[in-house]
Amino acid sequence: MTLTIILLLVSAMTIYFSCEFFVNGVEWVGHKFNVSKNATGTILAAFGTALPESVVTFIAVVFGEGSAEKDIGVGAALGGPLVLATVAYAVVGWTFLFVKKNRDKQLLSSKTEARLARDQKWFMCMFILKVGLGLIVFASKPWFAVVFLLAYAAYVRREMKAADDPDDVDSLEPLKIRPHDQNPKQRWALLQTGLALIVIFISSRLFVHQLGVIGPWLGLSPQMVALLLSPIATELPEIMNAVIWVRQGKQILALANISGAMMIQATIPSALGIMFTPWMLDKALIWGACVTLLSIIGLYLLLEKNALNAGRLSCFGLFYILFLAGLYFV
Repeated sequence: MTLTIILLLVSAMTIYFSCEFFVNGVEWVGHKFNVSKNATGTILAAFGTALPESVVTFIAVVFGEGSAEKDIGVGAALGGPLVLATVAYAVVGWTFLFVKKNRDKQLLSSKTEARLARDQKWFMCMFILKVGLGLIVFASKPWFAVVFLLAYAAYVRREMKAADDPDDVDSLEPLKIRPHDQNPKQRWALLQTGLALIVIFISSRLFVHQLGVIGPWLGLSPQMVALLLSPIATELPEIMNAVIWVRQGKQILALANISGAMMIQATIPSALGIMFTPWMLDKALIWGACVTLLSIIGLYLLLEKNALNAGRLSCFGLFYILFLAGLYFV
């Protein structure tokens, strides 16, 4: 068990440092390909950091030999949005509060709040649909996978066309593998981003494996490991990115990354689960879905009223504690 804990800590540290290279690289990729700052977070960064959890779901539901393994995939598809909607958003608030230079700054401009509110509304529609499908049985359910894939394609199209908020201006730091090159070529930005993603992916798999070892030691079933522990591991890149970007004063990228990752979680892994499993949710998964919706509804209402600040955002971590407490009654 000592070796497992050491590997857990080493993999977490590796994820953090590789995320430093990833966020720096993906910003340059967006800059080089004329992608807006918001789309860099919601599409480019989110797609990269959502790979670990998508792979977990894909392997579990497509290649899983028994129902227990497929349940892990379904749990990961529901657990990911839960962690993002509670822990990840709270981390942005906590980090913003602890960075001294942010004390007199506003978390988001009104235009960015309106855009983030639209993202939450889009997510809620898809999330409610996927939870609803998990409550009923009918033969044509797998065809709904196409709906989720098309929804994500429409989301990507909208984000790529949207313009940045002119009030949100930040600097672009030198590319880490070319620190003295003021205008590095596209291939260097792509190389750094790709290598960082590979390290993030390998480290995340190692992190998930160690949690899989710790789970039985704690007396947790495979479904509980998938719902409680695996999402924390697979969403670690988004959480690390949030810490790094907020420290740099780029909270718009941090929140865009989380919001974009949530849209991926609401569509791609869900499509895989609906296509390759019966997609029926047990009580624990339904409870997790309810907490996720409560958190997103609360965030949406604050954004609509232009009332979101770092202190209130940091309180969204309490929803995850509510989820843990409620597991004793389901």
